[in-house]
Amino acid sequence: MREAARSRLPRSVFDFVDGGALDEVTLARNRRDFDELELHPNYLVDVATVSTATSVLGTRIAVPIISAPTGLQGLVHHDGEVAMANAVHRLGSIYTIASRPTYALEEVAARAAGPKWMQMYVSPDRDRVKSTLRRGREAGYSALVVTIDGPRGGLRERDMRSGFTIPPRVSLRSIASGVRHPAWTAGFLKYQRYVPAIDPPGPDGNAVELLSERWARQLDASLTWDDLSWLRDEWGGPFLVKGILRVDDAVRAARIGASGVIVSNHGGRQLDGAPSTISVLSSIAAAVGDELDVILDSGVRRGPTS
Repeated sequence: MREAARSRLPRSVFDFVDGGALDEVTLARNRRDFDELELHPNYLVDVATVSTATSVLGTRIAVPIISAPTGLQGLVHHDGEVAMANAVHRLGSIYTIASRPTYALEEVAARAAGPKWMQMYVSPDRDRVKSTLRRGREAGYSALVVTIDGPRGGLRERDMRSGFTIPPRVSLRSIASGVRHPAWTAGFLKYQRYVPAIDPPGPDGNAVELLSERWARQLDASLTWDDLSWLRDEWGGPFLVKGILRVDDAVRAARIGASGVIVSNHGGRQLDGAPSTISVLSSIAAAVGDELDVILDSGVRRGPTS
């Protein structure tokens, strides 16, 4: 799938999806630490009938896989979040819409009938936060995923080198890349799903800007655990804390009443030098696994089946 994406997408879009922060040390750790795991099979066990079903936050799902919140999906393909949500629902699982989708919360909800969660970065504008929470509740999103590992936007040097911006900047290089990727370009021009549907306009409307600049305007760098408690009360339903890498943070999430924690380093796209998630998962699960649901994010590529 990664190689198919490389051939279909312009280089700047592929690098936006594929890349990590700075030297991509954490991105490499995520993959490497999974590769170093060993499977110790217990054979001569009856596996003629196997079920992968499980429950998360009380919802029964057919596979132990939930879609991670991923923004700007319409930039990769014009069907974007709607297509992803329907694919996840066909699999029998839960779709999580990102804080910066290219389809509005309501449109995804109307076109994808399965279970859905809503992810949020907390804006300094608390009235806007409350409005988004209300829209999510009214559209039928059943749980809130609060991402805490973004007090600042990650410095993604691949994006800086390629000149990746939102909206994409028109240049001779981007035009040439568009000609080399006609299928992507046709969808891009026809549907124009490349600006977050939920973002307010910047100081210059929807002027071209680096993603890190857009984040700097919209993320509350002063966010604390007290704000999470406020957010919990405003939401009034199940909520998960995403970006947990430490046992003490997981314990604190349990204490404020979180329904679950998502052990995540943002796919290596935020803090370069953070540990891989698989390396800290067992200690976090041991500390809070009896109190709330523990979900792993970052580093998953495939599952051996033989």
